[in-house]
Amino acid sequence: MSNYFEVLQRAARDEELFPLTCRSATPLNGRHPRPDLEALALEEMRKLVQRLFLLPRDGGGPRMVLFCGVEQGDRSHWICARAGRTLATQVAGTVCVVDANLRSPSMHQHFAVENLRGLSDALRNSGPIRTCVRPLSGNNLWLMPCGSPAPDLQNLLSSDHIMPRMKELRAEFDYVLVDAPPVNPYADAILLGQLADGVVLVVQADSTRRETARKVKETLQAAKVNLLGTVLDKRTFPIPEPFYRRL
Repeated sequence: MSNYFEVLQRAARDEELFPLTCRSATPLNGRHPRPDLEALALEEMRKLVQRLFLLPRDGGGPRMVLFCGVEQGDRSHWICARAGRTLATQVAGTVCVVDANLRSPSMHQHFAVENLRGLSDALRNSGPIRTCVRPLSGNNLWLMPCGSPAPDLQNLLSSDHIMPRMKELRAEFDYVLVDAPPVNPYADAILLGQLADGVVLVVQADSTRRETARKVKETLQAAKVNLLGTVLDKRTFPIPEPFYRRL
């Protein structure tokens, strides 16, 4: 189902956990949204991408951003993939989307490609990083799938393996968007977040507990991970959306 994104200048007082908030809404009645809702979603995703990557900043904006959820089911892969597609249409440089969720890969399904070589293969073997990525639509969008099954997962995700490959991705591509497992069950996002320029945390409306989100935020900050903002996913409209937007 399509989602509506509303990028806020600042979070409301009772939701202000992070400096950037993006909301994704789903109609309460479960019906498919009106055709113009997809156009609104695209426009709001453009705003999110602009805030993350394209606004002028001292020292330049982030080039490698990690997307992760608080808990299972927070759909960070969907937000990451959509942001990657949108960014590729906004810049002339190359964009690479990386599926670093070796525990539950799904990015290849989102882009409708085979999960052959990918990140796990790059971590196991030497050779150019380009052998583990594949071009997608257009001339500047690339995907690094999860790759072959990884029985030695903990060893693969050690800093000795992942750090040099992340450096190679930075050197090969202008922008790198990485999807990682949720923070609460696993430590993967903390390690990967330390190697990225910042993290976007995906939380789920009416599911993610506020206190849980706060603890995750504190965990990331204690690990010196730069939190760029949060995405509120699956927000529902208890009243018709046109009236909601007038409030």
